[in-house]
Amino acid sequence: MKKGVSLFSLLVLVFTTRSQSVIDVLHYRYELELSDKTDSIKGKASITVKFLNPTDNLSLDFVLIKNGKQHMLTYATTTIDEKKVVQVKSNDEELRLQLAKPAKAGDIETFIISYKGIPNDGLIISKNKYGHRTFFADNWPDRAHYWIPCKDDPADKASVEFIITAPEHYQVVANGIQVEETNITKGLKRTHWKEDEPLATKVMTIGVADFAVNMVGFVNNCIPVYSWGYPENGKEAVHDFSLTKDILSFYINTIGPYGYKKLANVQSKTRFGGLENASAIFYAEDKITGDGSNESLLAHEIAHQWFGNMATEKSFAHLWLSEGFATYFTTLFFENKYGKAKAAAMRDEDREQVIAFTERNNTPVVNTAETDFMNLLNENNYQKGGWILHMLRQQLGDSVFKKSIRKYYAAYAGKNADTEDLQKIIEEVSGKNLTQFFKQWLYTPGIPKLDIKWKYNSKEKNISVTVKQLQQTPFSFPLEIGYQSGQVVNARKMLNISKQSETFKIPMAQKPSELTADPDVNLLFKGNIAEEK
Repeated sequence: MKKGVSLFSLLVLVFTTRSQSVIDVLHYRYELELSDKTDSIKGKASITVKFLNPTDNLSLDFVLIKNGKQHMLTYATTTIDEKKVVQVKSNDEELRLQLAKPAKAGDIETFIISYKGIPNDGLIISKNKYGHRTFFADNWPDRAHYWIPCKDDPADKASVEFIITAPEHYQVVANGIQVEETNITKGLKRTHWKEDEPLATKVMTIGVADFAVNMVGFVNNCIPVYSWGYPENGKEAVHDFSLTKDILSFYINTIGPYGYKKLANVQSKTRFGGLENASAIFYAEDKITGDGSNESLLAHEIAHQWFGNMATEKSFAHLWLSEGFATYFTTLFFENKYGKAKAAAMRDEDREQVIAFTERNNTPVVNTAETDFMNLLNENNYQKGGWILHMLRQQLGDSVFKKSIRKYYAAYAGKNADTEDLQKIIEEVSGKNLTQFFKQWLYTPGIPKLDIKWKYNSKEKNISVTVKQLQQTPFSFPLEIGYQSGQVVNARKMLNISKQSETFKIPMAQKPSELTADPDVNLLFKGNIAEEK
């Protein structure tokens, strides 16, 4: 991703649990009825769960407020064996079920919930910029439970299918592959999409609107790539979304296999610039321009198909594993397509944003204290996260870095990971101890703030470079000094910094005409370099 309503009067017919660790959701099946006459939706959720521990109760994320009042369930039973749920309780965002018969660890059950109401959030029912009615899911970070009962937690991934009944003039897009599109009675159409790869709820989606749907081509002769634009923007959407083929191909070659069976690029009403829904990426409606100016946005959202969607963070505290990776792999795509100078310019711009952010905020990248997940959409997780990957690449070398990332993705595709998991894999591949690197860049607030002074000694034929770290806790990092002296042009000298203040001597036949710090933009820091007077 680049950077309520009343819900629901309920009739629960069969049912599952939610955000505790007593269950693992295996599969969601959502049957939804949408109408042009009302914003109220009807839903039937069939949720298959595996019990991880013995329990006689469970809970499910689901918003139950209508006009400020709670709506209690009338009854709940399982469809499998007809056993009763003896009691159902709810608060504003959770349903709790007391089971008549305790479940054992390893039991697998399917529960069904039927419900109706007007979603307060999560499903955007509105008009697009051309005045046409649309329905777009917008679940990130944890807004799925405003319109579908679920375990709204990125750590619990499950396969999903959506069966949408809507007026027949709409086209419907969702995760996975389309397995049915059937006209039924009364001018209605049923569309069924199914995704077998386990997904976090944050990237489950549906889009229902009048679309101009076009295939823009195949990648590797097997992955279809589609444009879903508003009819008024159909030509512009095809032009813009045709860029996604090369992006997809680059990531497959760089990271590993694409995890889904299609890529749909969708013009939408998402509140974000782009939202990386698995295999059905939503872009804000004004991002479709027809001039290809949003190539970096496309590259960012497609990178999420690997990082964030297939390999998902265990919790939002580790969001940089999604957003930082998408930011840096966008830069890698641009480096491959446009050259190293373009990538360096992108890093320089990102560095300035991180510097500005750290002046206002004193939080680490891995931020376990933040409970409002929208606040995590910041420069720490995007630009600083991307910078951390670049500095890892510099420390490891291109070959080891690429091998490490490919191994990390292979290990956690379809699963969840945290920062420690990434560190372990990189250490295994590289043979290096990266404890200090991860501690200072990911778990410590801020960045190095440097005051660099140099002085030429004509007698000793050298310059002395003094590097002072102005922040409270010193970082350890390599700092490259670039200089020109006489016939020596574009020379480089690497200094290994680890103390609050250090002085280095660099042999030099004559006084340099130019001295720069980090000439190739490889270090995240704030500072300046000047001659000592």
